[in-house]
Parts: sequence; structure tokens; C-alpha cells
Amino acid sequence: MRIAVIGTGYVGLVSGACLADFGHQVTCVDLDHDKIAALRAGRIPIFEPGLDRLVADNAAAGRLGFSIDLEPAVAEADVVFIAVGTPSRRGDGYADLSYVHAAAASIARALSGFTVVVTKSTVPVGTGDEVERIIAETNPDADVAVVSNPEFLREGAAIEDFKRPDRIVVGLEDERARAVMEEVYRPLYLNQAPILVTGRRTAELTKYAANAFLAMKITFINEIADLCEKTGANVQEVARGIGLDNRIGPKFLNAGPGYGGSCFPKDTLALLRIGHDHDSPLRLVETTVAVNDQRKRAMGRKVIAACGGDVRGKTVAVLGLTFKPNTDDMREAPSIAVVQALVDAGARVRAYDPEGMAAARAVLPPVDYAENAYEAATDADALVLVTEWNEFRSLDLERLRQTMRAPVLVDLRNVYRRAEVEAQGFSYCCIGRPAATERAAAARAAE
Repeated sequence: MRIAVIGTGYVGLVSGACLADFGHQVTCVDLDHDKIAALRAGRIPIFEPGLDRLVADNAAAGRLGFSIDLEPAVAEADVVFIAVGTPSRRGDGYADLSYVHAAAASIARALSGFTVVVTKSTVPVGTGDEVERIIAETNPDADVAVVSNPEFLREGAAIEDFKRPDRIVVGLEDERARAVMEEVYRPLYLNQAPILVTGRRTAELTKYAANAFLAMKITFINEIADLCEKTGANVQEVARGIGLDNRIGPKFLNAGPGYGGSCFPKDTLALLRIGHDHDSPLRLVETTVAVNDQRKRAMGRKVIAACGGDVRGKTVAVLGLTFKPNTDDMREAPSIAVVQALVDAGARVRAYDPEGMAAARAVLPPVDYAENAYEAATDADALVLVTEWNEFRSLDLERLRQTMRAPVLVDLRNVYRRAEVEAQGFSYCCIGRPAATERAAAARAAE
């Protein structure tokens, strides 16, 4: 099939490359001349493991191309995916649909013959109706079927998620689109990926509901972690205890500094606005958003407390800046609030992240940047682990202690075992694992 993908951001680029790898002929279109020139030259504007090779292989095979010219790409396409951004609108949290609407109008002017237009972007309920209206108004002769096909890609594992998805959700109102979408995803039938064909509005809401539920799950275990610290329970064991229940499951039950990224923050806000507009408030989601926002700043206070309550004039090393490992995405990253709290309290912050430092410079207050974890820790009064990159999971603790001014480790991802850290002379602070509880458990295990 011939496919046009409008937008070469995270979703558009990953989707386009994977669809080309399925054997389709794909053209990715973007108005940004510099980005298209870079992609044609093999330079990938985002960090996503394996994406550079996937793009290169399919471009070399002639299945994947990049263009700034929308009209010929759409005119030749059987399917057109809209994969433009839908950021939170400034001031009110609504999803900004201006890029989606502009893309729909441009697509309408270029259509030739029956075409399936697919909204891949995360959009509020009813957006497909509006896309259909815009196309009909712009080009009354257009023969289209508008489909919702939300993405469920995890940054850092997006290619695997696209090729081996938990499910594929297709929302349609025109039955002609069913066979077309089945052909788009035909290679996935070999993996028996479940395809849910439903109404367009249902598909649109499914995406928001999924992200809001996962955000609530993260926020729930974070609040349980706080309770564990007050009561002497161990949040990791609580999480295992509830996660073994098949109705709950173990994923998204790792306590930490709060969720961030490009999806959960904006999608929960957008869902709240959808609920308000339809006189159906979502109180659980409202609380999730409020608790998560407060938690990020609270992590800064936790670091200050671990340093004796005062960091003025002290150097704090921060390891990990991106909102999660295996991405360079700094959007709504917990590190932003943590670093800001430390700077506001008078600390000097020295940071290191394997992939995110270029993006971090645009959003963090002035900090020093190091070449590696050990350089960041040199002469530091505390070391804070914010993002659990693999290279931070097996740090040489003895080397760190020798290079630091004060051996204080604040582990906001619960990567390390207390006994191992304290054996190297560190003061150790983590999430939801009180010292007395862990020491007692270690003593029982040693008996």
C-alpha cells in the first residue's frame, strides 16, 4: 500500500518507519525543511533505540521517503496518517488541535480517489467528526473515510510496541475503511495482535482512558510509598504483593518521583477538560494530576532533608534528567522540579544524563553538566539518582565515595539495596523503604 504520514515527530517517524518495514511504500511529510533535510541525510532528530537503523534500512530499500511537499504524497496515497502534535494549550490545558485541523485542510485539497484518512495523533472525543467536516468543507468532492487509530507507544520501546502491540484500536464509521486498515496491519496478524474495531469516538476516548489509568496507577503507588515511610512498611514488597493479583498486575507499580513525558501530563489534563465540557467531571484524574504535580517538588525537599535540611553552598550531583530511560525527552520530567527546588535552596547542581543534556539546557535553571556520573559526583555533597538509566544501576560505590565530599546517596528510583550502599559508608535515602524496616529484613535474611 502507499501511505503518507503527515508529521515527523515521535509518533509520525516511528509509525512511518515501522509501516515501511512492513513492506508498505511510505512518505513522511513535514513542513520543517531542516528536519526533512536531516532525515534525508540519515540524521534522526530524536533518540529512540533502533530507530536510526530502521529508518536507514527502509530508506535504502526505497520504501521510506521524506518530503516537504504534501500534495503528491497524499494524492498517491491509499491511506494518510495524521501524526502531528497536540500539545496542551497554554492557559487552559485543552489539547491544541490547530495542527490537526491544518493538516486536515491540506490533505483535503490534495485528495485523489477514495482515501482513508487516519488520525494517529492523540485527540479529544469528536475530533474525527471535525476532521471529516473540514475535509468535506474544503473539498466537497472528496471521497474519504476518516478513522481513529490511536498510538500506544512507550518511549524507549516504541519499535517493539509498534511491531508487537498489546492491541490495535481502530475506530471507524465507514465500513469501507475496515478492509483498508486490516491491510495496513496485515503483517501483525502473524503475531496474532488483537485488533479492536469500534466506533470512532470510542477509539478516541480509549487512548485518553488508558493513559489516565496508568497515570493513576503510578500516583497510587507513590502515595502508598509515602504511607510506607510513615508506618514502617516496604513499598517494593507491597507492590509485589498487590501486583501478583492478576486483576492488578505488576506494571507501573514502581514508586518514584512522579510521572512526566509527552503523554501522561498533557493527556490527563485534556481528559479533565473533556469531562468538564460534557458535565462529567473525573475526580480521580483531577486528584492524580494534583498529587503528581506536588510530588515532583516534594522530591526536591526530600533531597534537602537527606542533606541535613540545608543545601545552601553545597554541590548536589544529579544523575538522570530525562523523564525515563532510553529517550532524550525532557518534557515534564521530574528532574526539572527537583533541580529547580535545589537551586532555589541555594545548591550548586552538577548533572549528567546519557542522552538528555542538550534538551535539558533549554528547560533547566543554570546548572553545570558533567561528562559522566563520576565527574558529576566529584566533590559533591550528595548524589541524587533521578532517572534509572542502566548505566546508573551498577555504579562503583567505592569510587563514588572516594570522589565525593560527603557520601550521601538519594535514590529516587529504588535502584540500590540499602545494605550494599551503607556497607560502602554512604548515608542512603530512598522511596517508601524505611531504614529500620530494611535493616530488620536484612537481619532476618542473614539468620
